[in-house]
Amino acid sequence: MIVLYGIPNCDTVKKARAWLDGGGVAYRFHDFKKDGFPAQRADAWITQLGWEPLLNRKGTTWRKLDASAQQRVTDAAAAKALMQAQPTVVKRPVVEWPDTLTVGFDRAVWALLASR
Repeated sequence: MIVLYGIPNCDTVKKARAWLDGGGVAYRFHDFKKDGFPAQRADAWITQLGWEPLLNRKGTTWRKLDASAQQRVTDAAAAKALMQAQPTVVKRPVVEWPDTLTVGFDRAVWALLASR
């Protein structure tokens, strides 16, 4: 089962969900705000991708952090702690496909993954 992690009011998550729904692709949605940050999955995500691609440094949550809080995020442990405390700092959507993990929405990549 495909699991899409994000927040429902994120424009990219909305596009991603619409794409999946439009293609009839079954998935489960994990809402960071309602369901929380999946700390048990974060270690696997960081192992697979590294912590940098998971951290949205362009988003509102990151920009609202004070400079000292931003400067403390220098490794996987600090990034994971921040993501747990403020899940909206995670780049979205994070999608667990049957055999891979993606961050963000890319129609071409998703079309390949959904066809497997």
